[in-house]
Amino acid sequence: MDETTLLNAAEEDYMNDEQLAFFDQRLQDLRKETLAEIESLREEITQARVSDMSDRATLEEEAIIAIRIADRKRQLIPKIDAARQRIRQGDYGYCLQTGEPIGIARLLIRPTAEYCADVKTINERKESHYEH
Repeated sequence: MDETTLLNAAEEDYMNDEQLAFFDQRLQDLRKETLAEIESLREEITQARVSDMSDRATLEEEAIIAIRIADRKRQLIPKIDAARQRIRQGDYGYCLQTGEPIGIARLLIRPTAEYCADVKTINERKESHYEH
């Protein structure tokens, strides 16, 4: 099964066994890629050594950025694991708040999505309202 087939599938086929297997594999691949990227960033940070002060400052700045990126990627791992758990429970692809389908197109872009686009937008607006 490929993305085009998924996007063209009938509504009544939503989250059938074949689609769930597709997304489970995509999530497994995403987890492996994310762990590899984290390891690569970790190696990049630990290997850099220079004696020149300006070079050292540049490397430290790059290391701080790499640490932030690695931390963001590290936060993705539990989301991937939770999505795979929802596949096993039969809840994957449905909004946690409304129970409505999240949609194939959205899941292809963000396979860890927990909410349909409308609920996600409302939740983001609420968050931004409380931040200000």
